[in-house]
Order: sequence, then C-alpha cells, then structure tokens
Amino acid sequence: MTESELTVIDAPRGPAAGPGVAVRRTPRAAPRSRSGRCFDAAVRAYVDRHPEATVVALGEGLGTGFWRLDNGRLNWLTVQPPESAAVRRMLLPDGSRQRTVARAAADHGWLDAVREPQRGVIVMASGVLMRLPPPAVRALLAACAERFPGGALVFDALSRRATALARRGAALSGGRWPAPVRWGLDRSDLPRVASAHPGIAGVRELTLPARPVALVDRVPGVRALTPLVCEVRFAARQAEFDDTTRAAADRARGGWPAPR
Repeated sequence: MTESELTVIDAPRGPAAGPGVAVRRTPRAAPRSRSGRCFDAAVRAYVDRHPEATVVALGEGLGTGFWRLDNGRLNWLTVQPPESAAVRRMLLPDGSRQRTVARAAADHGWLDAVREPQRGVIVMASGVLMRLPPPAVRALLAACAERFPGGALVFDALSRRATALARRGAALSGGRWPAPVRWGLDRSDLPRVASAHPGIAGVRELTLPARPVALVDRVPGVRALTPLVCEVRFAARQAEFDDTTRAAADRARGGWPAPR
C-alpha cells in the first residue's frame, strides 16, 4: 500500500446507522512526500493547459491520484500488472473517467488503452523507470514520444551512486527488498536522455517553488542520494520534431546513461 491509501467513511456509524445502511468510502490522500508533490504539480500544470487530457499512472498500486487531481474533465488510466490490477479494481472500482489496465509498464500494449491522445497525455512513472533495465527505459520513452506528441512523461530516478548502494543493499537483504534498482541517472545525464527518440523536445529536473532550505539540502552528499524528479516533453508539431531530430543526433553522441 502506498502513501496515499487512506479512506474515510462518509456514513453514520454505530447503532445510529441502523441495519442495512450502506457505507460509502471515499479515498483520502495522506500527506505527500517531496517528490510526490513534484509529480502532482507537474500533472496540475499539464492539465491546466489540456483540461481533457489523459493521465497515465504507471505502477500506481492503490494510489488515489485521480481523486486528488481530478478537474472534472480529465481521464485517468492506472497501469498495473494483472495480479495487482485485480486488487485495485476490487478496492477502487473503475468509473466513467478512471480505469485500471492490467499490463506491466514495460508491456507497451497499455498505450493502446489511451483513447484520445490528441487531447493530451501525461504519463506518471513514480518508482517505475529505475526498476527497468536501461534498454527498456529507452524503449518506453521512445514509444511514448512516438504515440503521444505534445505529451509529457514525469519520472523519478536515483543517482548512479545511490543506485549502486541500493543494488548492494538488495543483494545483502536476501530478496526481502522490492525489485532491484537497475537504472541510475545523474543530473549531468539529463541532456542525453533526450537521445532516446527524436520526438523528445526536452528533459528537465522538476523542483518545488521557493521554500526554506530543507535538511537534506544542508548535509553534504545527502542531496546526491535523493531521487531526481524529471519531466520529458514530447514534440507536438512537425517543425519542432525536425528541430529535435537534429538536436537528438548531437546528444546521442554522448551515449545513453547506464548503471554502474
């Protein structure tokens, strides 16, 4: 269960409820982490520009982002492996604008479930890309760039140093930790991420608005171990696509980031 899986019961309780009274449960989000707030801000900004966009949440689990970010017009698509998709549908049933698709993130069949990509698409991949091998990350970015012009993909990634530490910890845990971290990304690698496809118009790190300096930013070396949250923007027009094609060729000379 993720950080946002709390529910509130909006119905009478105890004897006053009486027999046969239905209990209605509505999702309520728990306080969001720093990276979670970056994801939310990116989705809100995109939906402000594309009110009827489709938001795709890869590997969301029992996340309640739809109820937290819904503007009354967007569509929400949660992509989960079949076994966990069944659990989500049972606890958070599909609605008219909110659906769960039983696919793994690396299985590009879920792209066909986006019904109206021309209205805009933003993909959220929280904790997903870092657990894929580098070729699968590149293939997923390329597929989204091809299918969702004018769209965006938001992901988080650990630095290469943090990735190495996580992999070492997973090995020492004897399989008790979740899926291993397979792909790391340093800030210096961001320009090269765009080489995955000529339709990628830009990649940038997302930050929160000005705020007091957090403890994590004061301790030397700790900031390098915290996840980056990045947004990949896909070219919308042919002219922009042509420009990014030339730029991508230059970036590709630097190679594709891979774990160490």
